[in-house]
Amino acid sequence: MSTALSANAVDGRPIENGRVCNSKFAVRKLLGLMLCLAFPAALNPQEVVFPTPIRVETVLVNVPAIVTDSRGMHIPGLKKEDFRLYEDGSPQPISIFAASEEPVNVALLLDTSKSTVTVLERIKKAARGFLGSMRPRDRALLISFDLDVKVLYPLSDDVKDLDETVKGVKPGDYVGTKLRDAVLEVTANRFKSITGRKAIILLSDGQDFGSRASVADLLASVAESGVLVYSVFYKVDIRALSRELFGVPIPGQLQDSIWQQREREAAAFLQELSELSAGRFMPSEISNLHKTFAQIIEELRHQYLLGFYPEMAKLDGSPHTLNVVVEREGAVVRARHDYRVLRQNEGKGF
Repeated sequence: MSTALSANAVDGRPIENGRVCNSKFAVRKLLGLMLCLAFPAALNPQEVVFPTPIRVETVLVNVPAIVTDSRGMHIPGLKKEDFRLYEDGSPQPISIFAASEEPVNVALLLDTSKSTVTVLERIKKAARGFLGSMRPRDRALLISFDLDVKVLYPLSDDVKDLDETVKGVKPGDYVGTKLRDAVLEVTANRFKSITGRKAIILLSDGQDFGSRASVADLLASVAESGVLVYSVFYKVDIRALSRELFGVPIPGQLQDSIWQQREREAAAFLQELSELSAGRFMPSEISNLHKTFAQIIEELRHQYLLGFYPEMAKLDGSPHTLNVVVEREGAVVRARHDYRVLRQNEGKGF
């Protein structure tokens, strides 16, 4: 008989009446049938009892706090017992407390819109100085914004690569300043699952053009996130900018009547954004950015971090007020004002 199997065999096994003959397969089926007959109760899936899963619904609400004296100097060495935390006016037990110089996670947001053409190089130099001051385990995220929001480098402690990335930043090609969208990208996405100390350093003249996120949406996201926002606001010489972009100076009257009004509105918005987050609004001359960055990093390192677990009834998506008090004479506390969490976000801090 030929050893060729072709249509009359499968994998070397002969076919009889359209079925593959396999003695081992038949033996396994027989053993299975015998087990079912011998132990019917054990193999009946209706009789198998699995342990009931335990559902743990807890949400840690992080409350970063910065404590200074009346001169603005940081007050070190405070203990958990020095703090009082109130939710909707009721005292809450502080479940988490950190006072040591923990690592910080910082999102560095660089305005690369057309309005920064004359100042961007100095901004980059100051930003690189800030990155150079990072300590081991500190991490930074780089984002630029103009007509688009670009994540230039994800959250990382690789200072060398971060520095090289900042060196290569250039102004955008088209008109647009999606400032609100850039901040929202951090609070709602990039830092959503990050725990511990986290902050945004926003370098901008504060004027938004083209964002999809509304002011209300952004403020709500910042209030919920527990991310400190440091708005470094600088003014742009509109005449120098006009010469750079168009080759002619802008009329002085137009500068006074329109540009200065926009600057006032932008500064007011950045101040509201920072105060809401318990960060700080820091108007700065371009020449003083190095000093401004040093102040920010010093403040972040002396931040106290509190945390508590609200009752399940509070996880309803509604805003709930927060108030942090330090029982020490002359102490001034900056901390987040409220939070709101939905129950499905259990296990995460907000």
